[in-house]
Amino acid sequence: MKVSRKSKINDLVEYDKNISEDSLLIGLDEAGRGPVAGPVMAAAVYLDFDNKDLLEFLKYLDDSKKFSSNPKLRKKISEEIKQHSVYSIQECSIKEIEKHNILQASLLAMKRAAIDVINQIGDKKAKTGLLCLVDGKISIKNFKYKQKTVVKGDSLSASIAAASILAKVYRDEFMIKLSEEFAQYEWQKNKGYGTKAHLDAIREHGICEWHRKSFLAKVLTPQLKLL
Repeated sequence: MKVSRKSKINDLVEYDKNISEDSLLIGLDEAGRGPVAGPVMAAAVYLDFDNKDLLEFLKYLDDSKKFSSNPKLRKKISEEIKQHSVYSIQECSIKEIEKHNILQASLLAMKRAAIDVINQIGDKKAKTGLLCLVDGKISIKNFKYKQKTVVKGDSLSASIAAASILAKVYRDEFMIKLSEEFAQYEWQKNKGYGTKAHLDAIREHGICEWHRKSFLAKVLTPQLKLL
């Protein structure tokens, strides 16, 4: 793989090392806040910077959005992250999105992922010093562990960038799998986003249980059926 941003990658790692202050650091990010269909996914990642193999693969690490033109590379990097980290990927359902709103559902998915990683690490070890980095400016509600919000964290923190990639790859693959059953919406292409083709398909075929009705208020009419 070609490395073109090594200096930036060094900055991502340095950011985490500086902010952790010897605490265990867990990066949190989500994927799927904007689509009109599908669940929202979140990932939590703990990177052990004492791992000698870690720095070698980190030179390819970046915010998942930087790989939009190269999903194969993003997939490969996601597999490397899984091999060199403690991680968890969790979701919030359509029902939860409609109940809580997409922001709170995203944070809830992050909370679930973080707790899973903490359980894997060991709660006793975590209590000796742990910091969760939450991408964005809103903190997680009712969360007993120390957290810090980081605006545009996926471009600043190695841990958040890793979480960004895991969440994005997992959700994309989830929507591609769903498209086998719901081919009319072309989710293998749009991943649930409200593209013209997707909205036209909704107008023609109606919605299904994977659509977020609250996101489609301007498109839905009483005549549209629920598949």
